Amino acid sequence: MNNVVLLVEYALLLGIGATIFMDVYAVVIKKLFNIPSLDYALLGRWIGSFPKGVFSHPNIMQATPVKNERALGWLAHYTIGASFAFVLLLIWGIEWLSAPTLLPALIIGVGTTVFPYFMMQPAFGFGIAGSKTPKPSTVRIKSLMTHTIYGIGLYVAGVVISVIIG
Repeated sequence: MNNVVLLVEYALLLGIGATIFMDVYAVVIKKLFNIPSLDYALLGRWIGSFPKGVFSHPNIMQATPVKNERALGWLAHYTIGASFAFVLLLIWGIEWLSAPTLLPALIIGVGTTVFPYFMMQPAFGFGIAGSKTPKPSTVRIKSLMTHTIYGIGLYVAGVVISVIIG
């Protein structure tokens, strides 16, 4: 099979698996500690505003909702998860899946925290690394924890894939 096709297929499996792992974590901390995760409708609202030329908001929560924003947000969430998995496989190679190790997965997971800190949160009107939120430290820790869990999810999904592909 073409290596590019194989890379894309494995990145999709790996990214979807890691994102599911992250979402299960979000459900668990919501149930156990009543700590909510990001409402992906806001991600959809942000992306859904792009065709209008709007790339940042004073406060995304007060912005006009866009059609199908929740579905768009969830689709984007999983697409982004697969994209970061693609980066892992580009850097460490498809061979990483034959014997996954935790460090590369954690590097990617923790590294992805740059995106909410310096892109999404400012674009949502929350400031750099949540600096304009009522509890910036809490926002920062939640983002770091969630992306660390995504990294662990990359590793777990990689182990599952390695068992399947033998």
